[in-house]
Amino acid sequence: MTDTDPSRTDGLPYPPGAILADTQAHLDKLAEAWRHIQRRRAAGLPLHNASGLERGLPLPADVDPWLLDDEWAGALCAEKVRELGLGHLGGTPDRHDVFVTNRLTAALYAAFQITVRPGTTVVGVSPSYSHPAVVRGVRDAGGVLVDTVGADAFERALDEHGDEHGDVPVVVLTRLAVTYEALPEKELNRAVELAHARGAIVIVDDAGGARVGPAVLGQPRTLELGADLGATGMDKYGLAGPRVGLLGGRTDLVAKARARAFELGTECRPMLYPAVVRSLEGYRPELVRELVASTREVGEALRERLGDWVEHTPFITRLPGEGVRDELARRAGAQSLELAAIEATAALSMILLRDHGLLTVHFAGMPPGTAALLIKFLPARVISAIGGPEAFAAAVDGALDEAAAVVTDPAATRRLLHGAQA
Repeated sequence: MTDTDPSRTDGLPYPPGAILADTQAHLDKLAEAWRHIQRRRAAGLPLHNASGLERGLPLPADVDPWLLDDEWAGALCAEKVRELGLGHLGGTPDRHDVFVTNRLTAALYAAFQITVRPGTTVVGVSPSYSHPAVVRGVRDAGGVLVDTVGADAFERALDEHGDEHGDVPVVVLTRLAVTYEALPEKELNRAVELAHARGAIVIVDDAGGARVGPAVLGQPRTLELGADLGATGMDKYGLAGPRVGLLGGRTDLVAKARARAFELGTECRPMLYPAVVRSLEGYRPELVRELVASTREVGEALRERLGDWVEHTPFITRLPGEGVRDELARRAGAQSLELAAIEATAALSMILLRDHGLLTVHFAGMPPGTAALLIKFLPARVISAIGGPEAFAAAVDGALDEAAAVVTDPAATRRLLHGAQA
């Protein structure tokens, strides 16, 4: 089974491995990463957010502390959040509404909870595969996801899985996949038209695509695609955080999703609304293009230093998990390693943090949505603080050497990922 094999383990698109066998193991890995952060911080060593995500709390400089209260902020900021959120997603006030959840995953879960009927088939379409949050969200709502790649396969799946009338209740469209490949606008439009022709509610997982699509590819905004519901994450690519989810869509569906999120306790705390307002007010499409350009410089340095196994997409650079594993085996002089690809990437990522203070996106998702190490949307200021693209590439090169010295020993690899208590 490869990293892109459609057969999944607990919704993941890659084999889990013996060390990182489940979500708890990934949380143990995160605890070890936090210990390295604590140690480096205490020693005055540098730490760099090289994840491409912004998960801080960007409050206005003049915010009144009185406003940082769920009731006061909810009352005073909710309308502004609605206005800016609709603008960001391309909605219209007479037809659409928005609400904020505590994470993007929570927004998707709320959407599936109120649209997926137990026992029904949901058809997904993306450039590669749907995110694990989609797979699990459909599953936990009682549905079964049939995942497809591209509009042609999507149409065939609609024909195969429609009910006696040819209808399909829900489809999930991913514009920009976790592999950072994008669906062209023509295929997006075709997928929405096919779905609506079969009576389906269209939910768009627009995690980063809500900005990358319009800003880089010139595509419509999320709700302008014709989505009935669409969700994005406010820690991603051009927004300044915080890490919350923004769900928009048809007024009736948003009202139901909001109510379900409150029942589940997954709504965003209103005290965060001032930060949401500041982030949406500060968004500009030019920043997304600047992030793509600065990341490309790092990607070129990595490819020049490490070789052709480093992959590029139009938006990011990728160190595929199987490529990392093969490179570690080569450097260790081993024919093969008793590691899953995700574990090889985890070993590299842990050493980048431990030895160089580079916090990569590998530690942002538990478990990650891909076995690859993604180099994405790096601000120029972060690259400069690290020492430039060549310094970044040198750190990765050195970390590969360090990891290669460890990963031939399963017990040492376990200690690297889980700490001395492993």
